[in-house]
Amino acid sequence: MEKTDCCALNVVLAEEKKGQLIPNGNHQGVNGTLVAPVRALPERETWTRQMDFIMSCVGFAVGLGNVWRFPYLCYKNGGGVFLIPYVLFIFLGGIPIFFLEIALGQFMKAGSINVWNIAPLFKGLGYASMVIVFFCNTYYIMVLAWGFYYLIKSFNGTLPWSSCDNEWNTDTCIEIFRHEDCQNGTIGNATFGNLTCEENKVLNISDGLDQPGALNWELMLCLLAVWVMVYFCVWKGVKSTGKIVYFTATFPYVVLIILLVRGVTLPGAYDGIMYYLKPNWSKLGEPQVWIDAGTQIFFSYAIGLGALTALGSYNRFNNDCYKDAFMLAMINSGTSFFAGFVVFSILGFMASEQGVDISKVAESGPGLAFIAYPKAVSLMPVAPVWAALFFFMLLLLGLDSQFVGVEGFVTGILDLFPGKYYMRYRREIAVAICCLLCFIIDLSMVTQGGMYVFQLFDYYSASGMTLLWQAFWECVVVAWVYGADKFMDDIARMIGYRPFPWMKWCWSFITPCVCMGIFLFHLLNYKPLTYNNVYVYPWWGEVIGWCLALSSMLCIPVSLVYKLSGQIFGAQGTLASSVLLMRRQTGPITEQVQVLSHASQ
Repeated sequence: MEKTDCCALNVVLAEEKKGQLIPNGNHQGVNGTLVAPVRALPERETWTRQMDFIMSCVGFAVGLGNVWRFPYLCYKNGGGVFLIPYVLFIFLGGIPIFFLEIALGQFMKAGSINVWNIAPLFKGLGYASMVIVFFCNTYYIMVLAWGFYYLIKSFNGTLPWSSCDNEWNTDTCIEIFRHEDCQNGTIGNATFGNLTCEENKVLNISDGLDQPGALNWELMLCLLAVWVMVYFCVWKGVKSTGKIVYFTATFPYVVLIILLVRGVTLPGAYDGIMYYLKPNWSKLGEPQVWIDAGTQIFFSYAIGLGALTALGSYNRFNNDCYKDAFMLAMINSGTSFFAGFVVFSILGFMASEQGVDISKVAESGPGLAFIAYPKAVSLMPVAPVWAALFFFMLLLLGLDSQFVGVEGFVTGILDLFPGKYYMRYRREIAVAICCLLCFIIDLSMVTQGGMYVFQLFDYYSASGMTLLWQAFWECVVVAWVYGADKFMDDIARMIGYRPFPWMKWCWSFITPCVCMGIFLFHLLNYKPLTYNNVYVYPWWGEVIGWCLALSSMLCIPVSLVYKLSGQIFGAQGTLASSVLLMRRQTGPITEQVQVLSHASQ
């Protein structure tokens, strides 16, 4: 070990705060210069065991999209053929960025904002991810509130959505499901019981965004209950979160297996699974198939939200995050593929019962979770048991994604505050403020017009375009501003060996091109938002939506211009000298990593 490193190890604490080195009591820096004393802070938390990190990542990345989005995309885009572009994009975009975010958090020991001290000009990337994850935390929990409501109603002797004897049912509601019983009916103008339950009872939906209507107090109580659960899962930090995810991340797999065993024993299940897997080779020539595959990877891998960075920051410095990234990617994509068998075995049964083609019953998103699947479950013997299992699984799938998202947001916020603001209960207070603020915004989504607000958030705030924009700049900054080779060296210091050069090639060339290509495709094929393909949002609704999208996307260029202007007008230098000056600020971080590396040996 060199003398300089020994000196650094002797005088520098291993914990990084605000991207600066924290000297000890002798007030001597690494280069021998005197520095001002800084009050030592409590060391950053780490996972009790490495499996806590694995389970947290599984719980966050494996969510509702794996169950209700991937199977439908696979069916729509050529069945088994869809797996070709899907697997290709896993290695071209999914794993490289997934690994980048985890490794960056582990390398910097900081949340989604302070990790970008490696390139201070682009610290807006951190603020952008915080905006996205805040919006995501705000609207995503509404799905959990609906699921919790349905879970409670599943404990009735007769499922409310299986009959037309409820006060919310319309005159056109029917309970006829079998095709042979419908020969004398006008099925096209009728509504099944669970459709009116969703739209008239749960949502009690109004005629438009400009008609918010009254609060749904039952749904509001469900929302409050879910937020309380999230708070007590997060308030004590990763020590408690790492234990809870052992249940919330694993039990959904138990339920999926139970539902699969039940599903494949039902009539019509084989036909449903064949619809899911049957290859249609002609689809490979359609651009939309490739775009859907790439977009699904970025959605399901939870890229660009900053939460993976926060989770990685609690790892031990020498943890092998390279192997972790590949393992977590395989678990994520494997879950999506497995869930397709569960979903389409049940949908095949429902199509068989109705005597219609499966394309008539296949749905995606909330339509699958709260309309199609409950309708199918109501046809089974002992229907309340299967309904309760399904909605309990749905609640757990969303719950761990939600509280890890909140954890990522709170971690980023707390890392912004220097030592002089340290207080004993600051985490508990920060989590409470975050949950309360999101709950207040969510009240607009439990009104009669709440579904229109929910769709605005879903379509714009954490949409494919915002995530692709974020992922593009993450790769560009790490590969071209900080330096791909430099980052590969940093990773080698952590895990003891250099990753395969493919990662560097992806960060530098392939992944940015993939992200920008899909981004431009989305932009050029943009269509105004509608609800149920009938209600068209007013112009001011679209303006609100674009404000949500741009609030994160503009963080990067605005922060860049602000920092450059500050350097130019503050130091009265040129643009080129300002950029060089900002890049030199990455020096202490590399020194700190050397100290961390030696300290952990």
